[in-house]
Amino acid sequence: MPRLSCLGLLLGMLVMAPVSAADWIHWRGPEQTGQSKEEGLPSTFDLAEAGKGNLLWKQPFGGRSAPLVLAGKLYVINGADTAKPTEVERIQCLEADTGKLVWETTFSVYLTDITSSRLGWTSLTADPVAGTIFAQTTAGELVCLDAKTGKIIWKRQLTEEFGRVTGYGGRIASPIFDSGLVILGLVNGSWGDQARGANRFLAVDGKTGDVVWWSSPSDEAKLAFKGTYYSNPVIAVINGQRLFISGAADGAVHALKVRTGERVWSHVLGAKVVNPSPVVSADGKVYIGHGDENVEGSPIGRVVCVDATQITGKKPKVVWDTFRRKYKANNGNFLSKRFGLSSPALADGMLFMPDDGGEMHVFDAKDGELLWRWKFGTVSRGAPLIAGGKLYIFDVFAKLAVLTKIGRTAPEAGDVVEHTFRAKPGVGGVVETNGTPIAVNGKLYFQTRDDIYCVGDAQAKPSDVKYTPLAKESEFDAKAAPAAIMVSPADFLSSPGQVAKFSVKFVDANGRELPAPKDAEIAWSLPLPAKTPAGTQPPALPGEVKGEGISGTVTIGKVPPSSAGAVEATFGKLTARGRIRAAAALPFAPDFSKIPVGAAPGGWVNTQGKYVMVELADKKKVLSKVNDNGAPPVARASAYITPPNARNYTIQADMKGEDVAGTFPDMGLVSHRYVLVLDGKTDPDKNKRQLRIVSWEARDRVNTAVDFDWAPKVWYTVKFIVDVAEDGKSALLKGKVWPQGKPEPEAWTIEFKDVNPNKEGAGGLYGYIPNAGPAPMGGPPVASSIQYDTVSIAPNKK
Repeated sequence: MPRLSCLGLLLGMLVMAPVSAADWIHWRGPEQTGQSKEEGLPSTFDLAEAGKGNLLWKQPFGGRSAPLVLAGKLYVINGADTAKPTEVERIQCLEADTGKLVWETTFSVYLTDITSSRLGWTSLTADPVAGTIFAQTTAGELVCLDAKTGKIIWKRQLTEEFGRVTGYGGRIASPIFDSGLVILGLVNGSWGDQARGANRFLAVDGKTGDVVWWSSPSDEAKLAFKGTYYSNPVIAVINGQRLFISGAADGAVHALKVRTGERVWSHVLGAKVVNPSPVVSADGKVYIGHGDENVEGSPIGRVVCVDATQITGKKPKVVWDTFRRKYKANNGNFLSKRFGLSSPALADGMLFMPDDGGEMHVFDAKDGELLWRWKFGTVSRGAPLIAGGKLYIFDVFAKLAVLTKIGRTAPEAGDVVEHTFRAKPGVGGVVETNGTPIAVNGKLYFQTRDDIYCVGDAQAKPSDVKYTPLAKESEFDAKAAPAAIMVSPADFLSSPGQVAKFSVKFVDANGRELPAPKDAEIAWSLPLPAKTPAGTQPPALPGEVKGEGISGTVTIGKVPPSSAGAVEATFGKLTARGRIRAAAALPFAPDFSKIPVGAAPGGWVNTQGKYVMVELADKKKVLSKVNDNGAPPVARASAYITPPNARNYTIQADMKGEDVAGTFPDMGLVSHRYVLVLDGKTDPDKNKRQLRIVSWEARDRVNTAVDFDWAPKVWYTVKFIVDVAEDGKSALLKGKVWPQGKPEPEAWTIEFKDVNPNKEGAGGLYGYIPNAGPAPMGGPPVASSIQYDTVSIAPNKK
C-alpha cells in the first residue's frame, strides 16, 4: 500500500478502536467526562493502615492533580523537599497494584511567583502507543519522558522560548496528547506576530517536540486575554471533525482542528478567564462554566450548554444558559454562582457542577433544569468523579465526600459518607485536598497534600469495562484536493550563518496528510514580519531562501546578529508560514545605535511591548523598560536574549534606575534562570537597598542578598557570572556592581553556591516597575524608570 493510504487507514482504525478500560490517560477519564464505568468501588475505607478497611496501599507522595494510569503503572506530578535547598518538582512512576516506586524524575523550579503548595497542579497526559508521558512543569518545561524509565526524551522551555506567563495560584493549563501531537494552551508574548500578550494554543510533535502549529483564536475573535487560567482541554469528533476544545483566558471556549489549529468556533461566556474544563456529550453538546463577571454583566458566574453540531458564523447554537433563565429550585431567581474553580462531570443525562463554595449543582443535561443541590464543603477546586453509581468530590480543606447513591433527586443524609484527613505528627497546616480522584481497574486512586491512596476491594476482580470511542471522522480520501498546506517546523530557532530546513505538507480539511501533487514546486520567500505593538515595521529576516520540490532552506544572514521573522511557502492559492528566530551566538554585544527608536531588539523573547529603544538628549540610544502599563506581565518582565540551552557564560550591562515619589524600580540581569537584581525596596531593618541573587521569587531556595544602597539617576555597570561544575552537582554564582566608567573592582559584590543548580538557561535583562501606569493628561510621570546600555554576553573564561 502507498504510505499515505496506509496512514489514512490507520487513522480510521485508531478513531474506531475501543478506549482501553485498563488505562486512564486523561484527567477526566477514558470518555473525558469525569465518569468511570467501574462497579463495586467502596464508599468507606481506612485512611491509616494499608491492608485494612479497603485501603490497598498508601504512599507519602502528595499532590494536587489527578493521577494517570498507563499499562499497569501509575504516574503523578508533585513537589518534593519543600523549603529545602534541594526543593524540586517531580514526576513519579509507581506500580499501580502495589504502590512501589519505580522511578522519579525531578525538575528545578525557577522564575515563577507560584509557591510550593501549588507545584504539580497540571495533569499529565500520555501516548499509549509510544509509551511516553508528557507534562508541563511549573517552571515552563514542556517535557516528554519514557514511561518505563523516566528518561527525558525531549523538552521545550516555554517561558524562555515563547514568553509563557505564569500567574496567581498556579494557573497553568495541562497538555493533552492526540493524533501524534501534544497540545496545550498558554498565555504568552514573545516576538513578531506573538509580541502582544494573548491566549494561544501550541501543538508540538509528540516524538520530536518540533512545533507543528500555533493558534491564536483570541486574536481572530478580537478578544484580549484577561489573566492566566487553567482550563484543561478535551478532544471530540463533531460533524466529522476532530476537535481540541478548551476554555481560555479571553472569557471564551474555543474549538480548534486538532491537526492544524484552525478555529472552528468560539463562544464567549465571561468577561474574565474561563478556568473550568469542558465536557462533551456523545451527541456533540459542550458544557462549561465560569466564575467571574459575565460578559453581559451581573449576576456573576454561569454554566452553558452549546450544540457544537450547529455552527453559524463560527458560533455554536446555545442550548441552555443559567444566565438566561430563572429557576424554580432557586426561588424563581437567576442562578448567581461562581463556577470558577472546579470542572463538571457528565453522566446519565446529568451535569454535575460544583461551585466555588463547595456546593454541587446537578442539572438536567438536556434542558438545564436544576434538579438538586448538595452542600459538600466550603471550597472546591478538584472535579467530581462519578463511578459505580457513586459520586466522589474533594473539599479543599482535608475532606473527601462520597454520595453513595445519585439520581435525579436530592440525596438524603444517610447517602453521604465523609473522610477527613489529618496532618502527620510534626507536619503543620491543613492537609489540603485539591485533586480529582480516578477509578480504573477496580481501584480508586487519589492524592492529598501528603499522600497518595489506592482504595478497593482486595478480593474483587476488575470488571470487563467498555467505554465508548470517539465518533468517526469524515472519510479520508488520499486523492482529495488539498485544503491547506503547512510549513514544518512551524517555529524554528536558528542563529546567524545557520541553515534552517523546512518542508511543506499538504493536508485535507481535517488536517490529515495528503500525497504531494506530482512535481509540486513550492515558492519560498522571506516576508515582512508583523508590526510591533508600537506600530514599527521591522525588516524582513536577513537571509537567503532556496527551495527544491516541497523542501526549502533559509540561511540566516550574519548581520544583524539577532533577528526574527518568517519564511512563507506558496503553492497556487495556498500559503503557510513558519516563524524563525535567529538568536545570536556567543560572544554577543548588540549595537543599540542600529535599532530604530520605538522598536525592540530583534529576536529577543518577551521584549516587544515591554522594552523599547529611546533616544537621550545627547542622541545616544538606550533600551528603556516600558513603564506606562501596570499589567503584571508588562510591569515585570525578563527580556530573553540567548537560546534556553546556553550555559557557563558571563552577562554584563550598564543600567540606571530612577525613582518617583520614593518608589524605586528593580533592575538586573538573568542567567541560567537566576536573577541578579538591584532591589528597589529597602531592607526593613537596615533601611538600605540591596543586591540580591534569586531564582524562585516565591521561595527562598536561592535568595541571598548584600547591602548595596544604589542611587537613582546613576549609571552602574552590572556583571553576572554563573559557572556550573563539570559534574553538574553545583554552580557558583557571582555578581558585581560598580559606577559606570570607573575601574572594575577585583572583588565580587555577591557570591552564592547552589547545590541544586540550574544547569542552563537564557541570558537576559530584568526589570520591574512597581508603580507602572500612564501619566495623567499633562501631568508629571507617575512611574519610576529603567534604562539599559552596553549589553554583552560571552562564554566564561576557563
